[in-house]
Amino acid sequence: MNSLLKFITCGSVDDGKSTLIGHLLYDAKLLFADQEQALYLDSKVGSRGGAIDYSLLLDGLMAEREQGITIDVAYRYFTTEKRSFIVADTPGHEEYTRNMAVGASFADLAVILVDATHGVLVQTRRHTRICSMMGIRHFVFAVNKMDLINYDESRFEKISRDIRRMMSEHDFETMKILPVSATEGDNITQKSSHMLWYRGVSLLTYLENIDIHEAEDDAGFAMPVQRVCRPDRTFRGFQGQIESGALKVGDEITTLPSNEKAIVSRIIDAGKDVDSSERGHAVTISLDREVDVSRGCVLVKDYHPYVGTLFTARLLWMDDNALIAGKNYYLKLGTRLIPAIVMNINHKIDVNTGNEIPADATFKNEIVECDLSVSDKIVFDKFAGNQALGSLILIDRVTNMTSACGVVLRSIQRSNNLTWQKLDVTREFRAAQKGQTPFTVWMTGLSGAGKSVVSNELEKRLVSLGMHTMLLDGDNIRMGLNRNLGFKESDRIENIRRIAEVSKLMNDAGLIVITAFISPYARDRQIAKDIIGSDSFVEVYVSTPLEECERRDIKGLYMKARRGEISDFTGISSPYEVPQHADISIDTTSLDPEKCVDRIWSALIERFPQLKHFTEETN
Repeated sequence: MNSLLKFITCGSVDDGKSTLIGHLLYDAKLLFADQEQALYLDSKVGSRGGAIDYSLLLDGLMAEREQGITIDVAYRYFTTEKRSFIVADTPGHEEYTRNMAVGASFADLAVILVDATHGVLVQTRRHTRICSMMGIRHFVFAVNKMDLINYDESRFEKISRDIRRMMSEHDFETMKILPVSATEGDNITQKSSHMLWYRGVSLLTYLENIDIHEAEDDAGFAMPVQRVCRPDRTFRGFQGQIESGALKVGDEITTLPSNEKAIVSRIIDAGKDVDSSERGHAVTISLDREVDVSRGCVLVKDYHPYVGTLFTARLLWMDDNALIAGKNYYLKLGTRLIPAIVMNINHKIDVNTGNEIPADATFKNEIVECDLSVSDKIVFDKFAGNQALGSLILIDRVTNMTSACGVVLRSIQRSNNLTWQKLDVTREFRAAQKGQTPFTVWMTGLSGAGKSVVSNELEKRLVSLGMHTMLLDGDNIRMGLNRNLGFKESDRIENIRRIAEVSKLMNDAGLIVITAFISPYARDRQIAKDIIGSDSFVEVYVSTPLEECERRDIKGLYMKARRGEISDFTGISSPYEVPQHADISIDTTSLDPEKCVDRIWSALIERFPQLKHFTEETN
């Protein structure tokens, strides 16, 4: 046994992935007696008329057995005399492409099955491209179901040419193409007597002997900090896994992004002090002095990754909701979790040809290149240079679902030339000068709900009490600052982002801001809250029902929307996502504007007790 090989089986649906691995385990006598007995019993009621169905060893879910497909990723561990293996059997159906990507993220080698009766399909190309994107550089193409084409050599050669043509678009170190029959066992563990024209080795023999070696590590030392360990005042250590290079006691390291330098005083590996450690080891590193390091920072030596806020990434989109420029997510890169925005979509990538296709939106299972911006400086690298600092996922900020996985392609250098300027006249000074606490009242609700009327009344109330305010109304802003924006989803996202940024600037000026915008999407309101700051954001849901808003139809918009004259109209042809945890809720059907303002004012005093002195001074 010389090493561990982690590999994935993938390909189009019903290409025989589970059957191939099941037959390999069976023929190599790698099953326990109870597993073998269970296989015989399950096969009697299976889909092969009582013959052994080897796929049942991998397909464990009831839905998988009923449909005869793989849905979840099945991991199997086995050992032969020559090697240990971990195999991830992944689904082929397009609906479960995200599950396949999860399996690819851990593998060193991909076994991609191709149905000999169909040849190279779209899903075959998609899986190959995903494997390449995930950093897999060793490929085995098993042309399966050779028994169904009478072991035709010419058909195999034609498919082999198609595979080589497809692989010319990708970087790889090794590639093997071999003919197999997963159901009959041809060329799985032993050479087949049905294909004497094939002069290569069996699949298992090839996997046992292929040399999967790590590339020479020239990148230098890098360790993303996962945790700061401080059991008492005498010790402070930085814990994480060394992702590249080696380190020894006495080395000088640099902390990123703070760029401070310090000397390594201790290295603790597996609970013991050691003089040095290297890639793959989880360690605790103690330094000779205090430095600014927390989770998400990176310790480096003789290595210079990027430090910035902008980069271009290639993503596999896995969300049911489309990706549109302007959307915000959480980005997980290394050990850092940080808010990020998709600045623009550069292009999609055709899975068949690899061609770049212009796009305004990206849908599930598509591959796309886009520019990402994060809210603060992070440490990253090109995926080709450092996989740990070059791979990422995007997480939906509302549902917490993983929306995409991807890799960093390049840094956008202009971000490195920007520095936040600290001002001597601060927000606190301006607020004290005006004698008030600045905050933003964010009114949201359907068109015609009464947002503008209530906002206007609220501002008059605040001004009468001696406060300094600014009212931002949706229509007014769209006639000026946002006149270049329409009502597509991407435009709505950008509209809300700009308003949030303006509100924050006005809060920094010491003003109390009131906004009146439909802001129909929960994620966009969350983005606004993040930009403005949760301590300064008050969400008011004007909950007037659609029927009442449409009855009023103050601007005649609902009538036009019903006739199809206005597209993307909220409540009719575009959704409104009701706030689940609004700070204040009012319904102008049952409350007049004055009563609505009374309710808002009471809630504001409860939220900001310092407002009471305005009432007292007035009295």
